[in-house]
Amino acid sequence: MSSIDTDPRHSDDARANAPGQLTGAVVIVALVSAVSGMLYGYDTGIISGALLQITKDFGIAEAWKQVIAGAILLGAVVGALACSYLSERRGRKGTLLMLSGVFVVGALWCSVAPNPVLLSLGRLVLGFAVGGATQTAPMYVAELAPPKYRGRLVLCFQIAIGVGIVVATIVGASEAIPWRWSIGAAAVPAAIMLGLLLRLPESPRWLVKNDDRDKAHEVLERVRPSGYDVDDELDEMAELSRKEETAKTRGWSGLRAPWVRPALILGCGIAIFTQLSGIEMIIYYSPTILTDNGFSESVALEVSVALGISYLVAQLVGLAIIDKVGRRRLTLIMIPGAAASLFVLGTLFVTGNSGRDSVPFIIACLVVFMLFNAGGLQLMGWLTGSETYPLAVRPAGTAAQSAALWGTNLLITLTLLTLISGIGVGPAMWLYGLFNIAAWLFVYFRMPDLTGKSLEEIEGKLSDGKFRPADFAH
Repeated sequence: MSSIDTDPRHSDDARANAPGQLTGAVVIVALVSAVSGMLYGYDTGIISGALLQITKDFGIAEAWKQVIAGAILLGAVVGALACSYLSERRGRKGTLLMLSGVFVVGALWCSVAPNPVLLSLGRLVLGFAVGGATQTAPMYVAELAPPKYRGRLVLCFQIAIGVGIVVATIVGASEAIPWRWSIGAAAVPAAIMLGLLLRLPESPRWLVKNDDRDKAHEVLERVRPSGYDVDDELDEMAELSRKEETAKTRGWSGLRAPWVRPALILGCGIAIFTQLSGIEMIIYYSPTILTDNGFSESVALEVSVALGISYLVAQLVGLAIIDKVGRRRLTLIMIPGAAASLFVLGTLFVTGNSGRDSVPFIIACLVVFMLFNAGGLQLMGWLTGSETYPLAVRPAGTAAQSAALWGTNLLITLTLLTLISGIGVGPAMWLYGLFNIAAWLFVYFRMPDLTGKSLEEIEGKLSDGKFRPADFAH
């Protein structure tokens, strides 16, 4: 087995010397990452309400709805995989700069598309940026942030997704904004993201890996508080990078190494279950499902706004408590609530209690699901990828995880309406409830609690073959 033996004393020193306050540069880095997260949430969420307008404008049927909604996800799979290579060759910052431009182009393309074919192609381009950002932005933040704040700063990306979803649902519910304007508006924050990135540094870990120690030293001095001695942190990065350069476990081939496999299983497993839990089913298709079952368009869109707000509130609460409660514990607490709400919701539809009199109960189930799902399992989707993989395979690992997430999302989006037509809304909800039970079992047996651990300590545990939940117990 090829592994990297990180000295645990180094990790202890790094944590002990971790800066006690955030610098402005790190906050801006997190802000840029948050903008990319907001674009992800907005660009994927805006289609929920826009589909109602697009259907009327283009006269499309169910199949085209699924293609238009799913095109962005196919692009995201390609973007996640391609940006694994780009983030290694061009750097984390350089890749994000390129993606900012693609966000702008994709949003404008979609806004002027004259038919469903070109609209789908535009969303494919937009998806490339979404997938690339989910692979690169959390990793960029994790490699710049001090261990004490890494979890919360990476989760700013996740919170921003919620902000984007809320804005998208409000825009969609207004029904006064044409879908072309609502989709094209995403070009503005993308341009702002591009401008901010021009002022930010490259990842110091990437610089060290590319033999630019002097530049990495400058970056660390810039992103750490005044008076903080960056030499120990830099030495640790350099030593780890040196061992990685001589190790066989590198890049995509490194993901096959037995000692890396637990991280890959955890990352891709969490990514898949975040989608199988039902979140995208609710975000993309709740207005369509509700209108198909007798709800008015205005009520369906108002429910969509309520779900977006619930998502954001749950994420904010989760962000505030995650480092106190612990990532694993919080996830295990929240998943059962999401599963129960789907089972109750499915029962309402199966028993015929889905008419006007049951509207409050249906809405309550949807909101409860969103609160428990967004405040638990969804928080883990991007956080695990940014901190689980060893540095030498981190771009490949996060790309594989992003591709697994977007691939699962694409499969759900392209089949959900067909599934509901075949078995009904109620049984479909039950199926996703069962997926939540499977997710709970996966977290219980496979997910260690990485709260407060440095990236080097996590890698050390992995290389020692101690990556089960019990190995991280305090």
